[in-house]
Amino acid sequence: MLRARERPERRRRGDLAVAAFLVLLVVAVAVGYGLSSPAANTESVPATSPGVQPAPAPDVPPAALVEAWRAPSAAAPVPVVSGPGVVTAAGGTVVGRDATTGAERWTYTRDRELCTVTEGFGQVLALYPSADGTWCSELTALASDLGTRGPASNLDVRPGARLAASGSTAVASSADYLEAMRSDLVTTLQYGAVVAPAQPDRQPRPGCTYTSLAVAAGRLGVIEDCPADAADRLTVLRPDGTGDADTPKVEFSVPLATRGTQLLAVSADRAAVLLPGPPELQILDREGDQVGLIGLDVPESEVAPPADRVGATAGDSDRVYWWSGSRTVALDRSGLAPVWTLRDTLGAGVEYGGSWLLPTRAGLAVVDPVRGAVLRTIPVDRGGFAGPVVLAADGQMLYEQRGDELVALRPA
Repeated sequence: MLRARERPERRRRGDLAVAAFLVLLVVAVAVGYGLSSPAANTESVPATSPGVQPAPAPDVPPAALVEAWRAPSAAAPVPVVSGPGVVTAAGGTVVGRDATTGAERWTYTRDRELCTVTEGFGQVLALYPSADGTWCSELTALASDLGTRGPASNLDVRPGARLAASGSTAVASSADYLEAMRSDLVTTLQYGAVVAPAQPDRQPRPGCTYTSLAVAAGRLGVIEDCPADAADRLTVLRPDGTGDADTPKVEFSVPLATRGTQLLAVSADRAAVLLPGPPELQILDREGDQVGLIGLDVPESEVAPPADRVGATAGDSDRVYWWSGSRTVALDRSGLAPVWTLRDTLGAGVEYGGSWLLPTRAGLAVVDPVRGAVLRTIPVDRGGFAGPVVLAADGQMLYEQRGDELVALRPA
């Protein structure tokens, strides 16, 4: 028996109007997001082929160096060397360059000026401000070789932010807030003035400011200036990503003897804090107990914490090198005890050709890293520039960050 065909559902005129409105709403939201999203006003021009690694470093530092190229890089406080190339950053543009010639290989440009740039996880981390300039919030990872975009994240740090990375952790900092991330830029730790906490009262000391920090060996140390404390406080955190990000894992937090201190370094088992008047290095163990107090040959005027919270340090497998402002102090990496001090330097230096190179007014001092003895000096003409010099190396190439400019040197 044949069934009568069912009549189709009738659509009322009002239903059609609602459907049309919903379609227009979806289109409007998509257009609005497209205009306001980070990708809307971004120009990304990746490299078309892999970069070329520079020639290997010589067995010993050369007798002479010549300038290979230079480029503006005001947004990068330190040389950004990663993979077979080097990166410069100024205005709103990050440029991937050939390490040897400085030729542009890729660019990434936004319609706003960069907050800061650094290297982390073998990538370039570029931090841009929010559209209204209130935050340094839009972080993008770029492949160091080709410049292609990787993970992105929205942070809650204020202008004046600084990025620091070590091993499996990168940290974005501002005066009252720290945010740690892993390599995919997922947040593993929020500390301080969390903007929209999932639950209240998870931060141990709200209202503090952060004057100095160091990250290494899966530990994040920070000097806190808290209104309720009579002196500075050292807090060591574990940014390992276990648990909720806005519930900090505090390894220890102890008051220090005075204010105006600076955290120089952390290791797997120690933390080294510079105390003022007269300058002394206080070494603390994993429980926050003092295990050493050693005088340092550093002017008292150079004890104050850095304006951007991150000290001028560099390192090799055995030592951490800290620059005070006029001299370089080498610390044993495991115990953080001072090993030697050299005066009249312009930076923390870099490992190159089996020696440690330290910038001086005359050029680059070739230093025995074990004894701190100056073996000789490679002349470098900086054209009257006498400010701090931050060094990096890639194969035979040396890079000097001189203020807002990056200068590349090669063996003559």
